[in-house]
Order: sequence, then C-alpha cells, then structure tokens
Amino acid sequence: MQHVLRFCLFLILLFTTFPARAQMNNAAVGARAVSLGGAEVTLTDTWALSNNPAGIAGLESLQLGAYAHNRFSLKELTTVGLLAVYPSAKFGSVGVDLQRFGGELYNEQRLGIGFARQLGVVRLGLKADVLQVRVQEWGSRKAVALSVGLQSDLLPKLSFGAHIYNLNQAKLAEFEDERVPTVMKMGLSFQAATKVLLVLEAEKELEYPVAVKGGIEYRLLPALGLRTGFNTGTQAGTAGVDVKFKQFQVAYALGAQHQLGLSNYLSVGYQLKKEPQP
Repeated sequence: MQHVLRFCLFLILLFTTFPARAQMNNAAVGARAVSLGGAEVTLTDTWALSNNPAGIAGLESLQLGAYAHNRFSLKELTTVGLLAVYPSAKFGSVGVDLQRFGGELYNEQRLGIGFARQLGVVRLGLKADVLQVRVQEWGSRKAVALSVGLQSDLLPKLSFGAHIYNLNQAKLAEFEDERVPTVMKMGLSFQAATKVLLVLEAEKELEYPVAVKGGIEYRLLPALGLRTGFNTGTQAGTAGVDVKFKQFQVAYALGAQHQLGLSNYLSVGYQLKKEPQP
C-alpha cells in the first residue's frame, strides 16, 4: 500500500509545475545554482554546461563535476549526473554531460554535448541534448533538443545572460503533439562587493507563467561560501553552502516547498590546475 501511495504522489508531482515534475524542462544543475533559487543564467562555472553553455567559455582549465539531487525524500524523484568541460584558448570550450532522473517505473536520460566561445565581450554557447523518456509499461521515446545561450559583461561588475532551451521544440510523441518543454530565461548578476554576488532572473516556459528567481552569494572566506534564494515558479526557498579545498569544491543546497517538504542537493567539482592547451 505504501508503494502505491508513493507512486501516486510521484505521478501528481510529475505533472504539476513543481520542480519535481521531471527534468525535461532543463531544471537547474549543481548545488550552487539551486541554492540561488535556480538563477544561473549568468554564472560561469562547471555547471554552466547544463544551465547556460555560454558560461563554460569563461573557464580556463579542465573541469569535472558530479551531482545528486533528491526531491522530497522520494527515490523516484532523484537526479544524478556527470559532466566534463575542456577549454581551449584557440578553439573555445567543449563539454559533455550525462544525466538520469526517475526510477524503474518512469525515468529520463540525457546525453548532452556543448560548445562555447568568447567573441569580443560576448560569450556564446550552443548545446545538443539527446533525450530519452521511458515508462515501464509503454516503452521509450527519444528526441534531440537544441539550445543556445549568451553572456556578456555589461559593466565591470554587471553581467547579463540569456538562454533558450529546446529552441527546435523537439517532439516526443505524435499523441496530442507531445513535445519537450521550451524554456527561455534571461537575467542579471551584480558583484555588489568583493564577497557579495546578487543574481536575478526571469524564466518563461511556453505553457506556464513567468517565474522570477533570485539569490545572494556571500563568500565568508575564500574557501567557504553561503547562499540563499527564491523561486516564484516553484514557490520554494533555498539555501546552501560550499567548501573549497585544493582542487575540489563540495556544495550542498536545501530546498523547501511549503506543500511538499524538503529537497537535498549535493555536487562535487574538480578543477585541474593547468594552463589550457590550444
């Protein structure tokens, strides 16, 4: 009986506007982005490969990452992933990511390849994701989603970012013209002080109202950062912390949704301290 109730809850969450409904809507990746309310379109870090590929153009060395997200303590709502980004001063940055969401009854898998390059004051990124959705009783469907993103430093302390996920409106099934969600977002980040970063972002999925996301990041110490954020689309608040030691960064985020409870996010990044090769 407990298994049936859990699965029914899973189905309800899957088809609502909460972040647990699925990963096809390009939900934020990495505990840093999540703890900022999902406002990640201006960030230049490892996780930008999944969030806004333009951001990987700002990296200078090989980056590796792994993450696990669990929503509302349900194993069926767990996302795990791996990614790698290799920057080249001559040709730009290229990255590959893998992601899996769901359980045995329903799951989604993604293989993505992204490329980004600095063009003057603009960072431009392109990405292709091969998506597979599998339902145990009904088989699987595949689609390819194309995305484009850009970032630009408008002022020394003010940056702009924009991203369109699934601009080709990839189709999953002929029945009811089922398509992968198309998501558009743009935002600003402001380095208010040496240790303080403010981010604000608007996101629009074609079938849903505009969501506003924002957050603040404070580096208490060079090796210790604190964050908090909000997301009007999911009606959730978030908070997080990260610790850097040597070439590793470990970040944790906690999300709270007043109707559904708590979600946990953990990500680990590794940066190879080496000059990029052309």
